[in-house]
Amino acid sequence: MVNKLDSKCIEEWFAKGVHVAPSGARTANQLLFDVFPARVAHALRAGNKVEPEHHEVVTIFFSDIVGFTDISRALQPIEVMEMLDRLYAKFDAIARKHDIFKVETIGDAYMAVANLVKGQTNHTERIAKFAMDAIQTANETMIKDDQPDLGCVNIRVGFHSGPVVSSVVGNMNPRFCLFGDTVNTSSRMESSSKKNGIHLSEAAAVYLVQQAPSAQITCRGILPIKGKGDMKTYWLLGFAPDDREPDSSDSSILPDVMQQATLAY
Repeated sequence: MVNKLDSKCIEEWFAKGVHVAPSGARTANQLLFDVFPARVAHALRAGNKVEPEHHEVVTIFFSDIVGFTDISRALQPIEVMEMLDRLYAKFDAIARKHDIFKVETIGDAYMAVANLVKGQTNHTERIAKFAMDAIQTANETMIKDDQPDLGCVNIRVGFHSGPVVSSVVGNMNPRFCLFGDTVNTSSRMESSSKKNGIHLSEAAAVYLVQQAPSAQITCRGILPIKGKGDMKTYWLLGFAPDDREPDSSDSSILPDVMQQATLAY
């Protein structure tokens, strides 16, 4: 059962950390609609129960920072926080650019989703292009601005497409969450990725080739994925220039994926 949150609870929740200034500061209401999808925000604002919602297919993005344990050991906690704030403020801007929904950050992990809060027939393409921009942005973000010798951030990325259920969990510091094996698989694509690599499942590859024929992917092979068993996975290499469709002889676009793409919808 999903707990009902009353309007007073919501007001008190945001009143703790939101201060409204006269010159363009975000209001509690604006923040509510940033944190939750509109359907959920309206329900919470009205004090109504938030019903779980099934989504037939979404594409979920995960990333984390390569060497984050070592970075955390080398920096003071406040410096780690400042690095993450700088990086994820940029990721948030990219998410808005590609019109995808940021679900949450947990430590150094960033999670986002497409085709959840609105219908997006090109959801996998959006996530793929977001992933490419995220890697470029990370590689341009200094670990510590006044210590260039520490270099820039490197991330690993993974994504997967499939069904989920979304809802709000709890009534103290309520969280918008996604549930289902799609979430687990997306996370596994990220954890089994490599430095500055974009790792995707076969299901995501099928959708991507359907939605963006210019996508350049190559088969990584069949890998043992923790908790999933053997899976055939792929790397996203980029997109052909000027959205040119790749030549049919291009070996980076696997025939089995091309054949399955017509079955994705």
